Amino acid sequence: MAPPKSVRSISQQAFDELVKENIEDLGMDSTEALEDAIQTLTLQGVDLSGIVTSILGSGEENPVIQSLEKLKELDRDCKQGDGDETDVKEIIEWLDKLNDACHVDGSGNAAIATKNGAIELVCSICGKLGSEGLVSALKTLVSLLHDLQSTEIFREIKGPKMVMNILNNRKENISILNSGFAVVSAAATGNEVLKEAFMNLKIDELILQCLREFSRGSIPCLYDAVHVLLTSDDNRVVASEVYGYARRFAKIGIVEALVDSLHDGIKASSLVSASVALKAIAVNDEICRAVAENGGIDAILRCIDDSSEQGEKVVAITCCSLLSKLAGSDINKSAIVDKDGMNKLMKLATRFSNDPAVLHEVMSMITVLSLRSPHNAACAIEAGAGDIVIQAMQRFPESELLQRSCCFMIRNLVVRNPENRTILLGNGIEKLIRKAKMNYKSCKNAATDALRDLGLDNYNL
Repeated sequence: MAPPKSVRSISQQAFDELVKENIEDLGMDSTEALEDAIQTLTLQGVDLSGIVTSILGSGEENPVIQSLEKLKELDRDCKQGDGDETDVKEIIEWLDKLNDACHVDGSGNAAIATKNGAIELVCSICGKLGSEGLVSALKTLVSLLHDLQSTEIFREIKGPKMVMNILNNRKENISILNSGFAVVSAAATGNEVLKEAFMNLKIDELILQCLREFSRGSIPCLYDAVHVLLTSDDNRVVASEVYGYARRFAKIGIVEALVDSLHDGIKASSLVSASVALKAIAVNDEICRAVAENGGIDAILRCIDDSSEQGEKVVAITCCSLLSKLAGSDINKSAIVDKDGMNKLMKLATRFSNDPAVLHEVMSMITVLSLRSPHNAACAIEAGAGDIVIQAMQRFPESELLQRSCCFMIRNLVVRNPENRTILLGNGIEKLIRKAKMNYKSCKNAATDALRDLGLDNYNL
């Protein structure tokens, strides 16, 4: 892991004193003094994140500092055992104020709160509250865990152990479970060490238990936690351990539980999250086949059908993306086609014919299905893929991603199927491919390959 870069910093007190000196010694008004202090420190390379850079300064007028000071006072009272129902309500009130302040776009309030001990304070409060206030405390903690510095503070004060204790001891409360898993997601995002910490605390076993004991989709943040724990997103790490974590998730039975979620008709938002989580686990051929063996392909194709009928764009995109991942297994490719997958994809493309994002996913899906499979390429043309790709390229010449995915799909449809070349060339595909090649650098190689496999001699032009 690479060492962190050294950054010059300044305390709130030192910043406030500099502003004060500008006013008292140089005769500046408050606005001018503040702007001068910010400009001077910025030019010196000082990191001002977490500093209250407003005329109000760090006094009680600032909503973040005000909330923290009040919560510190209430936290001290709780230590003395003086807390009662009124205290809890007041703690919740100030936690909610702090949470709201941290969500103000562009305010930097989360950084200000972190620099002033908010994470340590909220974790301390979490350890003392009953069920009534925990949801507010956990939601506030999510808003505070916004960058690597904040998640490292959380790690240093043994935050993962605290959250896991809450999750294990409050399993009867779905709201607390959902908020707790939201903290897991926020903390583990971009932090490989925290992913490892949660895995060492056996979060995979807890996730499986929750999936089995509670109705599907009732804890949506659980799916997000699975996805984050299995995503390699820490650029400090050369070799991530998430592949091994995915295999561990699959080994204990989480694949089956997630597939059951897809079968249970959960609402769209949870369906998307569950699909993303399942895709994160499907890291090898064995796991992809396990998804199919447990009815995953049937469930995903049904969800694609439903998204066509209900116009659920995000569901359509997510399910196609998951299906593409599963189709990496040759056995699954055949299963998808045998289950009328081509026709379902064409139906989806027709329903979302005005949406290049959905069309891109459909083209990518057919590209995977027809790779090294003349039979599947023939099925795709029979289902109408030739007409769909021509219409897409004509309708969305400005969509670089879609044009590129179309070129890839055309190549796979014709490379082993001479009869498909005749059909596509007869419908004017050459002109569209050459236009994509000319307009977009990223399309050049894909378009050249498509032209070559269409049998054209001048494919390099």
